[in-house]
Amino acid sequence: MKLYEALADELAGLMAAGVLRPGEKLPSVRQQQERRGVSPSTVFQAYYQLEARGLIESRPRSGYYVAARRALATPEPEVSRPDAASTLVDVSELVFQVLEASRAPDIVPLGSAFPSPLLFPLNKLGRAVASSMRHIDPWSTVADLSPGNAELRRQIALRYQLDGVQVAPDDIVITNGALEALNLCLQAVARPGDTVLVESPSFYAALQALERIGLKAVEVATHPREGIELGALAAALEQHKPSACWLMTSFQNPLGSLMPPEKKQALVDLLAAHDVPLVEDDVYGELYFGAQRPALAKRFDSKGLVMHCSSFSKCLAPGFRVGWAAAGRFSRQVERLKLTTSLAAAMPSQLALAEYLGQGGYERHLRQLRVALAGQLQKMLAAIEAHFPAGTRVTQPQGGYFLWVVLPESVDALELHRLALGQGISIAPGPMFSAKRRFANCIRLNYGQAWDEGAVAVLGMLAKTSSGRGPSV
Repeated sequence: MKLYEALADELAGLMAAGVLRPGEKLPSVRQQQERRGVSPSTVFQAYYQLEARGLIESRPRSGYYVAARRALATPEPEVSRPDAASTLVDVSELVFQVLEASRAPDIVPLGSAFPSPLLFPLNKLGRAVASSMRHIDPWSTVADLSPGNAELRRQIALRYQLDGVQVAPDDIVITNGALEALNLCLQAVARPGDTVLVESPSFYAALQALERIGLKAVEVATHPREGIELGALAAALEQHKPSACWLMTSFQNPLGSLMPPEKKQALVDLLAAHDVPLVEDDVYGELYFGAQRPALAKRFDSKGLVMHCSSFSKCLAPGFRVGWAAAGRFSRQVERLKLTTSLAAAMPSQLALAEYLGQGGYERHLRQLRVALAGQLQKMLAAIEAHFPAGTRVTQPQGGYFLWVVLPESVDALELHRLALGQGISIAPGPMFSAKRRFANCIRLNYGQAWDEGAVAVLGMLAKTSSGRGPSV
C-alpha cells in the first residue's frame, strides 16, 4: 500500500470511530507533513482520496473538513428477477430513437452516455497531438496498423501491471473505442444462433451487438450493488450452455454495481469450470471513488478465458475513440478480426495518447475527475430524494457516473422520456436495457454532466405527474 493510501485509510478509520467528527477541520497539509515526515504530495493525494470517497470536503481559503454524514432515505432497488428464457434481441430501433432525440445541443443530457467534456484535459491532449505528429516515425504509420502503436500498447501493459495483471504488449489489440473491442471479442467466440449471458438490466450496446450478430440473450439476475448473482449465473450456464458471458464487473452501466474482489474470483472460477469465455467490459474501472482501483476479473484468470476490454473514452479522451482488447487465449483471433474489419485505429490519436501517458499527468487528471464525479453523485442523490415521487428507489454506486432509478410502477419511462424532452431534458428509459423491454418504470441518469438541479427537479415533477400523484406544491 502506498503512503498516501495508508494515510487516507487511517484518517477514514478515525472518522468511522468518531475521533474525527463531522464538521471538524483536518490538520493542514503543512501540519501533516511536519508531524508524519511525508511530502506535501503524499498529504494532498490522501486528502484527494478522502474527498473522492465523500468523507471530507474542501472549503476555499479555509482547508479540509470532515463531511457531514447524511443518510439518504431513498432505498436501493431490489435484485432483478428476469425469467430464464433465451431470446433474440430487437432493441436497436428503440435505442436509435432515444439517442436521436437527445442530440440537440440545448438538451440537458441526463441521458447521455458520456461525462461532460469539460472534465477532460483537452488542451494538454491537443498539445500531445501536435507534438507526437512532429516527431512521427513515417514507418510506424504502416508497421503499427494492427494491432496498434507499440508504445501505446506498452503504456497500457504498464497500467495492467499496476493493477496486478500481467499482460504482454503483444497480446493487446488497439481498437476504435471499447465497443469495437467488445464486438471483436464476441465475434471471436460466438456464432449466429449461439447464446450469450448478460446482466439484467444490461448495457444497450451489448444487446445491440448480440442483435447484429444474430445471437440470443439470456438475462441473469443482478444485484444493484454487487453485480450478477452467481447462483442464477450457475443455473443459466447449466441450462443454456452459452458461448460467452458479457459482463461489466466494475460500475456496470446502467446500475453502477461493483462486484467485490472475492465475487469476481468466484465468477472467473465458475466460468472456467464450464470453459465459457468472459467478455469483461471495463470502461468505467478507472472512475472509482474508493482508495484504490477495483480488481479486474482478469486478475483471477489462469486459463486465458477473460477477454478484458477498455478504452480512454470515458476517463480521458472521448473523441479520440481509442480502446483495446487484452483477449487472453483469443488475442490472435481478435487481431485478425480487427485486420479484416477496420484494419486499424486512427494513428494520430494513438500517438497522442502514448505521448500523454508517457508524460505522467494521467493519474493527476484521474484524481481530479473522480473527485468531481463523486461530488456530483452526492448532489444527484440528494436532489432525487428531494424532488422525486414517494416510492422511488435509486442505486448508490461507488464509481462511474450512472444512477439507476426505479420509479413507482404507474410511471411509464418511455412516456417520461417524451415529456422530459419537451422540457429540454434527456433521460435513458429502462426498456433500452433489456432484450425483452423490461424495466418499464426505470430510468438511467448521468450525474457526470454539468450539474443542473433545476433539471432534476423538473424531471421529478414530471415523474410525479405521470404517476398520477400530481406535482407537489
